[in-house]
Amino acid sequence: MTETRSAPESFHTGQALLLASVAALGGFLFGFDTAVINGTVSAVRDGFELSPALTGFVVSSALLGCVVGAFTAGKLADRIGRVRVMLIAASLFLISAVGCTFAVGATDLIAWRVIGGLGVGTASVIAPAYIAEISPAQIRGRLGSMQQMAIVVGIFVALLSNAWLAGLSGGAAEPLWFGLETWRWMFFAEVVPALAYGAFALMIPESPRFLVKKGSPAKAREVLSRVLQTGVDQRIEEIRRSLGTETRTRLKHLRGPALGLLPIVWVGILLSTFQQFVGINVIFYYSSTLWQSVGFTEADALAQTVITGVTNIVVTIIAIALVDKIGRRRLLMIGSTGMTVTLGLLAWIFATAPVVEAADGSVTPQLTDTGGVIALLAANGFVVFFGMSWGPAVWVLLGEMFNNRIRATALGIAAAAQWLANFAISTTFPMMADLSLGVAYGFYTICAAISLFFVFRFVPETKGKQLEDMQ
Repeated sequence: MTETRSAPESFHTGQALLLASVAALGGFLFGFDTAVINGTVSAVRDGFELSPALTGFVVSSALLGCVVGAFTAGKLADRIGRVRVMLIAASLFLISAVGCTFAVGATDLIAWRVIGGLGVGTASVIAPAYIAEISPAQIRGRLGSMQQMAIVVGIFVALLSNAWLAGLSGGAAEPLWFGLETWRWMFFAEVVPALAYGAFALMIPESPRFLVKKGSPAKAREVLSRVLQTGVDQRIEEIRRSLGTETRTRLKHLRGPALGLLPIVWVGILLSTFQQFVGINVIFYYSSTLWQSVGFTEADALAQTVITGVTNIVVTIIAIALVDKIGRRRLLMIGSTGMTVTLGLLAWIFATAPVVEAADGSVTPQLTDTGGVIALLAANGFVVFFGMSWGPAVWVLLGEMFNNRIRATALGIAAAAQWLANFAISTTFPMMADLSLGVAYGFYTICAAISLFFVFRFVPETKGKQLEDMQ
């Protein structure tokens, strides 16, 4: 498709920011739900007497729900609208939070985690799609990055909440209020943002592109007028043109010559896969347990996770400032290079550290004072490079790289692939760690190095293009 250049639009920045912020609340819950498990792992493992494999499955079980939620959210959003899907996601978060709080064993805890995963998967698709569809092209990258900002703030709040609650009681396994263990209150804290997400979603308008697709151009024009000061009628006509004659997106529209799918769909799938295969969620799911295993106290380990969360927020702000200036591809390549170096350093530190055998026969590396400092710096360096690049830029690209006709469905497939990759990494980490932390981080290093080549060779630049000009 020939790229069309149009005059820069005048727009109401405040309105665009407001609508994007409400949609991004789904990202906040996405981050909170996926990170809250961090502070509960040891207490749940010991309280329910779980094996390493079952511990890994309890942690990663939510990701099965994420796969289903992401895969169905796109098609559902094309049928009932973006806002209604946000309300469904908010309900799923609420149900999961209450269920996890009162779980009586590993089986029902897994079930409640899967329900929460359905909400996370749904939010992971609907938020970037909605933000991209209401954003002016000139600031779409920055507004799209708000999804990642909301995710990392959600992660930070979950980690901070975990540390605060554990500090009140003396540990995640200790009773806190009404005789309930602290880890249960960690899960219950999600009730507040879930209710807020649902309430705010009721206050925002439907996506103009969905409204045009459903034959309501007058309503679409009204929504666009809230954001754009000029070019509303032109944008409506471009949306109509890009949507073509189809009224409903089907999977057949994603078929192409490259192993059965369009090349751009494969780019989205592989972007999602590499984002997870570098091991970022090992840091957010297992960092507390990991740091304890190599010699840190529980309090120090929880404090370290909070520091990591703050680091993630700061670098995401940097990414928001850069994504519309230097472009998505350049950010990704910088990130891949930095992640390869820092992950390689972590792999070397863990592989060469002396090992200590526990009473049960398991062995873990015991870091020296110097090794511990280097590992902490490398881990946070990894978070810096991920947070300024692959964290926000992937979500921005997934929200904007597909054309209007296939966006929601293609984004759903790419996000489902991301959650499958996340599930694979999160489930295998405890077993890989039992084998060797050096092997685990060596694998993530190789994936980071391959991601650099992938971006250079296959990922398109979308900076400054209208959504209607995407192929």
